[in-house]
Amino acid sequence: FTLANLTTALKDPIYMQVLLRSVWIAFKATVICLLLGYPIAWFLSTMRKSTAAILYILFIVPMWMNFLLRTYAWQAILDSAGILNVILEFFGLPPQHLLYTEGAIMLGTVYNFLPFMIYPIYNTLQKMDHSLIEAAQDLGANPSQVFIKAVFPLSMPGVMSGIMMVFMPTISTFAIAELLTMNNIKLFGTTIQENINNGMWNYGAALSLIMLLLIGITGLFSNESSDSANEGGLI
Repeated sequence: FTLANLTTALKDPIYMQVLLRSVWIAFKATVICLLLGYPIAWFLSTMRKSTAAILYILFIVPMWMNFLLRTYAWQAILDSAGILNVILEFFGLPPQHLLYTEGAIMLGTVYNFLPFMIYPIYNTLQKMDHSLIEAAQDLGANPSQVFIKAVFPLSMPGVMSGIMMVFMPTISTFAIAELLTMNNIKLFGTTIQENINNGMWNYGAALSLIMLLLIGITGLFSNESSDSANEGGLI
């Protein structure tokens, strides 16, 4: 038993830089998924359950396809001769070369993990006691105050669940970066994979432990935030 591999990993500025980059990309992807997913979840929660179920299936259907195939599809879309640039050329807009860039990682990540943000928020909003919203309106709250003071605090358990379901797999993913950037932009998951594939099991395990600790700390923070939201109720 030795901590030498763990110490080496923590002292290596290259690996720490890759770790920080992975955390930053995961944070941005999570924020984008939240900004896109919350309005969609709220829109679905205001519909009849049958209609909302049909629309939600449209978000779920792509998940039935293999993860790698969905990511390969983004290769074809973002390629210089891909669908995206064909559409831009049709509208007279300059072509965009997003493949092999951080933008490609963001698009692939948001596309793959957005449904995991929508469902827990939608599930929470659907089960919300709407009499509380009516009470806020009766007390003179305008729509923005109703959302800030009633809806959003009550939906925090779903928000925190969605954040964890997006942040955790994003920070540890390697397939998206590998396929959409050809490893031009390395993430921490890619580094772990490379070490293990090259037979450096001990070093790869040390890096995995760092990732596990980071995810564990994030999970504890999420649980505390969810408990506070459940205790707080209306503010």
